[in-house]
Amino acid sequence: MCIFGNQKKQRQMPNKLQKFADIERFENCFSFFHEQKEQGFALMGKWRSTFFKNENPLVLELGCGRGEYTVGLGEANRNKNYIGIDLKGNRIWTGAKFALDNTLSNIAFLRTRIDFIDHCFAEEEVDEIWITFPDPQPQSTRERKRLTNQRFLDRYKKIIKPKGIIHLKTDSTSLYDYTLEVIAENKHELIWHTNDLYKNCPEDRKELTAIKTHYEKLFTDKGEDIKYITFRLSH
Repeated sequence: MCIFGNQKKQRQMPNKLQKFADIERFENCFSFFHEQKEQGFALMGKWRSTFFKNENPLVLELGCGRGEYTVGLGEANRNKNYIGIDLKGNRIWTGAKFALDNTLSNIAFLRTRIDFIDHCFAEEEVDEIWITFPDPQPQSTRERKRLTNQRFLDRYKKIIKPKGIIHLKTDSTSLYDYTLEVIAENKHELIWHTNDLYKNCPEDRKELTAIKTHYEKLFTDKGEDIKYITFRLSH
């Protein structure tokens, strides 16, 4: 299932400026930028009580793009709250509009840098994190920008519960191998991994292949193998 696949054919899409204006007024969209650090983020520690108004588990998708995974998981699991996070508001618009149009009240979007994630969520506020097809940053000089670099994992550790699970889906062999090395070197708990998810997907984990992001569809159409890792951070 590839979410939003025919949306452009169904209607004329608004331009980028209109999308930015829309997400400013969308009730399921929020933003946090560097200049807000001093005053703090109003929903930090209050996502469940103030926005979702329930005590259901809180799940993040980092670098969510158009929000296909956020929306797909949110549709399939109404007993969990999902927040897609990305810096590019014109991408977030697609998932946010779909969620509003389909009354998916367990879905929200946050426009911010992943570097600021520990300013947007309180200690142990998050139950689960998905990292779906991030930029692999293959150059050695950009290692610190990889979303599974220990620098980022330390940020996730501040907000995720001790038994919280992190998922990585990627087409990049180098990022897959690198992440396994980071997990081993830092004694994180490796739960399961595969270098060919569509060949080895467990019967009880069909959501891993049923929901396809835009980039995942591009990669699989080219015949590229999808890699997957799930792990817990050491505390």
